[in-house]
Amino acid sequence: MKRLVDKLRERHELDSEEYRSLLIMHDPQDIEYLFGQAREVSQRHFGRSIYLRGLIELSNVCRNNCLYCGIRRGNCHVSRYNLNREQVMACCEQGYDIGFRTFVIQGGEWGEERSPWIADLIREIKSRWPDCAITLSLGEHPRETYALWRDAGADRYLLRHETHNQRLYGLLHPREMTSAHRLQCLDWLMELGYQVGTGIMVGAPFQTIGSIVEDVEYLVRFKPHMIGMGPFIPQHDTPLGRFPAGSVELTQRLYAILRLALPQALIPSTTAMASLAPDGRLRGILAGANVVMPNLSPTDTRKMYALYDNKASLGAESAKGVHLLADELATIGYHIDWSRGDSPQKKE
Repeated sequence: MKRLVDKLRERHELDSEEYRSLLIMHDPQDIEYLFGQAREVSQRHFGRSIYLRGLIELSNVCRNNCLYCGIRRGNCHVSRYNLNREQVMACCEQGYDIGFRTFVIQGGEWGEERSPWIADLIREIKSRWPDCAITLSLGEHPRETYALWRDAGADRYLLRHETHNQRLYGLLHPREMTSAHRLQCLDWLMELGYQVGTGIMVGAPFQTIGSIVEDVEYLVRFKPHMIGMGPFIPQHDTPLGRFPAGSVELTQRLYAILRLALPQALIPSTTAMASLAPDGRLRGILAGANVVMPNLSPTDTRKMYALYDNKASLGAESAKGVHLLADELATIGYHIDWSRGDSPQKKE
């Protein structure tokens, strides 16, 4: 196994069976060797710096009906909300004063009639804080909408492909949503000059090691600037709410594999990691992750943005708890980097 890890570090790519071997290996020494090599590569490119992104959960209104998501259109138990312009600007002001230089505007997928409002919001944020980066995570839209937002000043876009396997995609999403369209959106975003992030839920219902290998191979081909992955966590009011949660350890393993394959990618240690395990965020960093996204959203709306059960959003997961996060990072020898943290990753 160590030979395969060394090969991946040197060549940045393996064949399907080799990826599978790394995903199912059992020897603790081999697993720790994989994590150690990923840490070395991450530190070579980024030092012991962890970039921060201030997360603003814009809305839990969504036109989609994904079978795993707590804010799906069909969930009648959710109290819906939309932040207004003043609330978003207040979140940004608070975040800027703390030291954040990237804002991540995330929300359910709205109709296109709201696209100009988003563009105006982007322009206002950029006008007020021109030294900050804006990341959007607002789902699938026409190319023209992505272009509008890019022209308004958006820098980055996060859109998880969830799974490259078409059959699995169909088991997790309503019939009107397709894997092909999701991948087309990612291609448009790359063409328009965004720094693009994508990724998967690890341990999603019906997922197999084979489908995860397919995802790894897609990511290595696509070369996203950012890779967002977290373990699946069920939400009790969804059709897939009875399935077990995914694995923190398998997610760590994927962080490490993709760090070796894409050394300069920005890889968040996600909120889902911290939600499943008290040390989940640190375990992700020790496997090669280098980004954390504390929550800047108004406190009274955070519980309503319930993508999954028991989501961590307070303490070190909140923007106001950055000092707690700094203390946690210090225990493993890392520190916060307050810069925008732009990706050096280039698409070949």
